[in-house]
Amino acid sequence: MIIILEKGVRDEQIEEIIKQAEDYGFSIHRSTGDEQILLGAIGIQSNFDTRKIKILEGVSAVYRVTEPFRLASRGYKKENTVINIGDVILGANEIITIAGPCAVESEKQIMTIAKIVKDAGAKILRGGAFKPRTSPYSFQGMEEEGLILLRKAGDEFGLAVITEVMDPTRVELIYKYTDIFQLGSRNMQNFPLLRELGRVDKPVMIKRGMSATIDEWLMAAEYILASGNENVMVCERGIRTFETSTRNTFDLSAIPVIHQRSHLPIIADPSHATGIRDKVIPMALAAVAAGTDGLMVEVHHDPSSAMSDGPQSLLPEQFKELMSQVRRIAEVIGRNA
Repeated sequence: MIIILEKGVRDEQIEEIIKQAEDYGFSIHRSTGDEQILLGAIGIQSNFDTRKIKILEGVSAVYRVTEPFRLASRGYKKENTVINIGDVILGANEIITIAGPCAVESEKQIMTIAKIVKDAGAKILRGGAFKPRTSPYSFQGMEEEGLILLRKAGDEFGLAVITEVMDPTRVELIYKYTDIFQLGSRNMQNFPLLRELGRVDKPVMIKRGMSATIDEWLMAAEYILASGNENVMVCERGIRTFETSTRNTFDLSAIPVIHQRSHLPIIADPSHATGIRDKVIPMALAAVAAGTDGLMVEVHHDPSSAMSDGPQSLLPEQFKELMSQVRRIAEVIGRNA
């Protein structure tokens, strides 16, 4: 349930309200809005009489939350969550672009691509050091060496970096090098990993599972929020359907649905959604028009020799053209890029 406190409520009253709610078996998460303080009371108590909280001094109103996810819902937090990553502000008016190779392959490769995406206007560099691959014989990533190179490229060109984490035991290692943890679609419901990422003080981006509903996707975000990390964003990367013309089916409708039901920023990944280079730009532009807070795009200067996902990686000139078109669409809808 959501407990809305009165304007001007005193600290001792807040402490008493929290104590009473905890005594009833709820865990409390505090959120400060523009004018009032909200308390999210988490706990499955379907028959709880909300009047027990409503009568406490300092309480303005109490509402039950009907969504299965509480902390991620618009009912809990009306204003959009804005995530600050150094000079990058994600979830506000500017559409942020995350770009880079699928995997870090060498120092020359990541440095070359980092310069390309920086010059075109990207703010965050992507690159995998640990790669979840369908085949055990495929390139699995450079591991810590890849993390070192990714961090070096980010620092060299003034880019924040994002990389994927697959294992709770690797969180501490990756923490040293990354600015944002990426949770891949295969690990969207890796619950031990979700809880571990809830304990870190860096942002987490959750990619939608290949067959996940929006409720399941937001419940994954709820795990991280409930564990204490409020800097969470979600990423639409296409879902698996009966269609075979593209790698996945890009669910553009998820963008406005997320904005309606949740305060979390949403990123669109047209590279994994389509899996085909010439489909990436039109779907990226469609995502911008639909209201995405950011784009995640794969770029490679020599995709024919890429060790992972070369067919869906944009060439440098294509990425430059994409960024130019994104800016034009952003201007039309009253946003920056």
